[in-house]
Amino acid sequence: MRSINQTWNQPFYQRYDKPIKIPTEEKIDLLISNARQRMSLFLSITKDLGTRPIELTWLKIGDIDLQSGTVGIIGAKHTLSGNGKLKPRTLDMLKAYITKKNLNLNNRLFPTTSDNICELYRKMRNALATKLQDPTIRQIRLYDFRHFKASKEYHKTNSVVHVQQTLRHKDIRTTMRYIHLFENMIGDEFHSAVAHNTQEAQNLIENGFEYVATVPNENVMLFRKRK
Repeated sequence: MRSINQTWNQPFYQRYDKPIKIPTEEKIDLLISNARQRMSLFLSITKDLGTRPIELTWLKIGDIDLQSGTVGIIGAKHTLSGNGKLKPRTLDMLKAYITKKNLNLNNRLFPTTSDNICELYRKMRNALATKLQDPTIRQIRLYDFRHFKASKEYHKTNSVVHVQQTLRHKDIRTTMRYIHLFENMIGDEFHSAVAHNTQEAQNLIENGFEYVATVPNENVMLFRKRK
């Protein structure tokens, strides 16, 4: 540094990416169903949208279209703002919570900090792991809900751009780093289901199943959902 006549050696930083352990949808749904109402809603929204915890603490009722389930998301940590859509089950949970708490359009849905919500989640998760004697539940971080959403969308569409839009990354290189970590993590194992009519097909789609084919002779539709 010329001003003080000294030499400065720039430090070298090397990034190390740890393997991402993506929880199964069954484990995520187990956590959602065993949490208290507010936490259950928080987790269900995170599962649907793939948001960061801090982004949901900024969310106001006025940011949500309660008819369509469309949510306006303010991006955090070098991500873009954008929209996501809640599934019907989550939207029903949200409406019940708003009614119970008598919230208006200017109210924050989760008026707390991300640190606090993460701490509450860890306590709930660890208690459930102990209750069920399942140590794998203890390994599921709140941020893994975002990883789950990203990996599910990638394996459903095989589109890096779609995942980038889902995660709202500004730089596609960030998305590519996640894709690289995801590619060899989930095997081609699926739950299968059969729909005999339109209503059954609709119910399967709303529960995360994707259409595969129709069997003409039996007049049934085949669906699948990744384990």
